[in-house]
Amino acid sequence: MRIGELAGAVGVTTRTVRHYHHQGLLPEPERRANGYRTYTLRHVVVLARIRRLTELGLGLAEVRDVLADEAGKDLAEVLEELDADLARQEAAIRERRARLRTLLRTEGALSAEGPVSPELAGLFAGMGDVSGSPTALRDREVLAFVESAAGPGEREGMLAALRDAFGTPEAVARAHRAYALLDELADAGADDPRVAGAARTLADCIPAELLPAEGIDLDSGNGVLRALYADFAPGQAEAVRQALALVSRGRRS
Repeated sequence: MRIGELAGAVGVTTRTVRHYHHQGLLPEPERRANGYRTYTLRHVVVLARIRRLTELGLGLAEVRDVLADEAGKDLAEVLEELDADLARQEAAIRERRARLRTLLRTEGALSAEGPVSPELAGLFAGMGDVSGSPTALRDREVLAFVESAAGPGEREGMLAALRDAFGTPEAVARAHRAYALLDELADAGADDPRVAGAARTLADCIPAELLPAEGIDLDSGNGVLRALYADFAPGQAEAVRQALALVSRGRRS
C-alpha cells in the first residue's frame, strides 16, 4: 500500500507518517523500482500502536521507549508514570480553578493592574478612590508586580507590612497626601525645592519591613530600581530615591 493508504487506514495524515519516519518511530520501507514506497501490514500495526500511545498522552520519546526492543521500561511502567503525571496536572488545574473562582468573587481583584490576590485587592479597596492620581495608579502596578514575583514567604511578609502600614484612616490620608505631592512633581527637576518635603511624606508611608535590613544600592546597583526611577519624572524619581534612603537608614539604625 502507498503512504496515503497507510495514513487513511490508521486515521492520520501523510505528514504525520513522514514525521514518525523522521523521528525513527516508524520503519521506512525501501523504494521499489518504480520509485514508490510500499507499506505492509506491519507498518499499519506499528502506526496504529503509535497513535494509541500518543492519544494516551505519551510523548514521542516515551513512545520510542515502548516500541524499542531494548527499552528499559515496559508499557505498564511508562503508563504508571504517565498516570502520576496526569494526577499532578489535575491537582494543579484544580488549584488554579479555585484561585480563579476566588478572584471572580473578590471585588477589585480584576482591576486595571490585576489580577491580584484577594488580600491585595482588599488593601487597594481600603485606600479609597485614587483614580485621579497617576502616581497612585503606578504604585498599584508596582505592588501587583512585586506580589506576583515574590515567593510565598516574601509575599505574606509584604502583605502583612502593608496591612499594618495602612490599617488606619490617618495612614490612608497620609498616603493620599504623598501621592498628591508626587503628582505635583510631574514636571519638576531633581533639584526642585519641593522634592525633600515629598520625600519625607513618602518615607512616612513606606513600611520599613519592605526594605532589606542590610540596605540596598539606591542609585544604580538595582535593576528594578533603575526601571522604577526611569518611569518617573526627574523630581519624582529623586523624591522616591530620598524616601527610600530615609527608610533604609531608619531600618538599619
